[in-house]
Amino acid sequence: MEVWTGFAVGLLGSLHCVGMCGPIVLALPVFGESQFKIMLGRILYNLGRVVTYSFIGAMFGLFGNRLVLFGLQQNLSIILGAIIMIYILTPRKIKTKVSELKFYKNITTFIKTNFFRLASRKNASSLFAIGLLNGLLPCGFVYVGIAGAISTGDVLSGTLYMALFGLGTLPIMFATALFGKIINLNIRRRLAKMVPAFAFILAALFILRGLNLGIPYVSPKLVHPAVQIHQEPNCCE
Repeated sequence: MEVWTGFAVGLLGSLHCVGMCGPIVLALPVFGESQFKIMLGRILYNLGRVVTYSFIGAMFGLFGNRLVLFGLQQNLSIILGAIIMIYILTPRKIKTKVSELKFYKNITTFIKTNFFRLASRKNASSLFAIGLLNGLLPCGFVYVGIAGAISTGDVLSGTLYMALFGLGTLPIMFATALFGKIINLNIRRRLAKMVPAFAFILAALFILRGLNLGIPYVSPKLVHPAVQIHQEPNCCE
């Protein structure tokens, strides 16, 4: 998956974030009355999220790199696309039951507890730390971004992919922090409904990419590293 698509995934995925993370953003504290400090606090919060996403991208980029070395890049792309489609088509009731699992509850409880603790401090560093924590919240569209980071097959590319993902979410999330209270809830819900369609298209691209059809940009020919080495000319011949 091309690294630049991380920004597109984040930008469109942020429509989903408005509904899910909007209440958190609107509850962010301020550490000064001036407009500059309010803006700075929101910027630090969003940068914290980007840092967390970048770290996650590095970890999963490394994981993807191991799979590429074993020649599993094509299979990986198809599997990731299939997982995204299954997630989209999974009924809300089942997703709700999954979110009630102890593992998820432990994560959300940890984040909520520290959110309130940090929010009470009302300083710049606490807003940055809240952003770091927010990046760890279980989120379906973050998982889509992680799938893209894995498919890059490289630590640096995975890091950059998720950094761009985070930056892609920044415009809408930043606007929500400043103007969220005047945005109609129905409008936010309608925007969020667009996300599954985009995720479905992205899943289809993952699958097409794995099919190795030789279509530029959509399904390019993937060559295993071992094959590339084997095909290099021998200087001694």
